[in-house]
Amino acid sequence: MKSEKAREYIESLRGSGKIRVLFVCLGNICRSPAAEGVLADIVDRAGQSHRWTIDSAGTGNYHTGDLPDHRMRIHARRRGFELTHHARQVRESDFDNFDIIIPMDGSNERNLRLLAPTPEAERKIIPMAEFVDKAMRYDYIPDPYYEGAEGFELVLDLLQDGCSHLFELLK
Repeated sequence: MKSEKAREYIESLRGSGKIRVLFVCLGNICRSPAAEGVLADIVDRAGQSHRWTIDSAGTGNYHTGDLPDHRMRIHARRRGFELTHHARQVRESDFDNFDIIIPMDGSNERNLRLLAPTPEAERKIIPMAEFVDKAMRYDYIPDPYYEGAEGFELVLDLLQDGCSHLFELLK
């Protein structure tokens, strides 16, 4: 992890009983449900599902109730991930219900910080790029919505790397 504050916060969660993670992007149809599916698969394969609550949401309400983007579902399915989440918007109560809130980019991070009801709640916000260990040209997870197949594949590569590191930090 790059940020010392983020590292300290993650270390404070290590060894706690249940770990509750919320992934956040704009519409909750590409990046955040993919991250939810990737981490759920990692946790399940490790036999740790009972210790984790994993969800996703969007800062916007454009797609509430929709399944993830069909292109993301296709690319995820090719890797063995079934994305069945229905989009929802982030709410203030999520800061009580989750230990870590992970935005995919700076815009969503800013929106979450504005929504956080307390400084303690704001401390829970850690950008996804903090967990990505592989070299990348981004300091965020790019939105593949207006991209071709390579955009979805790149996002899944980054999310698999980041979710693996998140799991390792907290198992």
